[in-house]
Amino acid sequence: MKSPKECITIDEVRNCIDTIDEQIIKLLALRFNYVKATVPFKDKTEAGIIAQERKDAVLKSRRLLAEEQGLNPNIIEDIYKKLIQYFIEEEMRIINK
Repeated sequence: MKSPKECITIDEVRNCIDTIDEQIIKLLALRFNYVKATVPFKDKTEAGIIAQERKDAVLKSRRLLAEEQGLNPNIIEDIYKKLIQYFIEEEMRIINK
């Protein structure tokens, strides 16, 4: 894949963006598989699934990573809050089967 500076047309840029988005989605799916793998180890209560201390640590850590990469930490935190909430809902669904 070309670097952003190597792209000479908007189509090349868009193709690279599409490739990156595909990789992001695949990584999110992989992350979800790891999240599901935590379920057997967790207390099967709502508090156990939410794991507030871990959730807070993840959000703080991702904010720092965002800052290091020159991204808006508020936006990244918002994305992760939604992602974590989705995963929590899925974990709850798994334990309620």
